[in-house]
Amino acid sequence: MKKLFLLSVAILGFTLTSGAQSISDNAIGLRLGDSDGLGAEISYQRALGDNNRLELDFGWRDGKNYDGFKLAGLYQWVFPLDGSFNWYVGAGGGIGSFSFDVPGGRDVSDTFIFAAGDIGIEYNFDIPLLLSLDFRPEIGFGDDVYNNNDLDFDIAFSIRYQF
Repeated sequence: MKKLFLLSVAILGFTLTSGAQSISDNAIGLRLGDSDGLGAEISYQRALGDNNRLELDFGWRDGKNYDGFKLAGLYQWVFPLDGSFNWYVGAGGGIGSFSFDVPGGRDVSDTFIFAAGDIGIEYNFDIPLLLSLDFRPEIGFGDDVYNNNDLDFDIAFSIRYQF
């Protein structure tokens, strides 16, 4: 068992240090998803090293009976797959607020915080274009008595300009 543990630690260390690929210093664009990700989000990524970065996303939605916003921040580790393909994992959280009209004239609103994970795949073109697809499970903490579903699974496609 001890040998298996040491082998696992060695493989994990090799994975985290091998094939470090330089990522773009900055990238800005749109993250298009739904669930409770509030639809389209403005997304900004800032490199913090050769294979890690910070991602900030701001989403909002406004309609006849609904409005809300959500701000998310994630720390991500980026690993090369093949050529211009990378995969990444991350963790973070954020804050959000929503308000909507319930039939019967009742207003429901809540401000909440959430913790999030992130896993995805991206393709880095030779031109300053980055496309990605990611899965972001989120668990929220708020007082919403109308909707008890505090676990969301957000899947999104992103397009970003790198500079």
